[in-house]
Amino acid sequence: MNEYINLTLENIDEEHICCAIGDPKHQEGVDRKKEWIKSKLKDGHVFRKLNARGKIFIEYEPLETAWVPISGKNYEYIYCLWVAGSFKGKGVGKELLEYAIKDSKEKGKSGICTLVSKKKKPFLGEKKFFEHFGFEVVDSIDDYELMALKYKDGEMPTFNENAKKMKIDNQDFTIYYSNECPYVEYEVKELSEYAKEKNLKLNFEKIDSLEKAKNAPCVFNNWANFYKGEFVSNTILNANALEKLL
Repeated sequence: MNEYINLTLENIDEEHICCAIGDPKHQEGVDRKKEWIKSKLKDGHVFRKLNARGKIFIEYEPLETAWVPISGKNYEYIYCLWVAGSFKGKGVGKELLEYAIKDSKEKGKSGICTLVSKKKKPFLGEKKFFEHFGFEVVDSIDDYELMALKYKDGEMPTFNENAKKMKIDNQDFTIYYSNECPYVEYEVKELSEYAKEKNLKLNFEKIDSLEKAKNAPCVFNNWANFYKGEFVSNTILNANALEKLL
């Protein structure tokens, strides 16, 4: 019988948040992520993890307060469902998703939704996995797809019009990011130092409010890259990756 833990204000300081376990360089990012979770718990944010040392968790909250450029009424939004390492193939992902579905039904939600892609992309769920549970594509932007599992009538979730632009006016390499992910803080610093060393114009746009998240100019979960005004990818970059990309 697998044992799970839901993060609360009472236990979050003592519990790890899965992604960056035991990596000192990401400690600042972990701290920022925990502060972000604390601020979101009042909105009904749920971070549920396996009681083990590994990357095994699901994270979701009401769509109305979720930091994504998606709108809809009475739906839950799954930010991330991650099962890594030796825990793959043991039904843990199934148990985590079933918990979220059951929890959202008990809260009277009309359904639950999440972001996937036609082709595998980093930090996004597996489309086939969600299809197995009855999720269907309800909206799309290029390779990115919004999938939803509907329980009852209600306004289906859709991408906001601003997200469908996938363009910005700034022609310099520009990165939109937020503290939803503990990896971003370190990479922002690394990329800033790299840009200074190479005399490269690099812009950072931090998503630090619900309003900014809902008005993001692209599909956004925690990181988005733009170059010459065009959306490039949702891949979190380090200095080497940026150099290769450029």
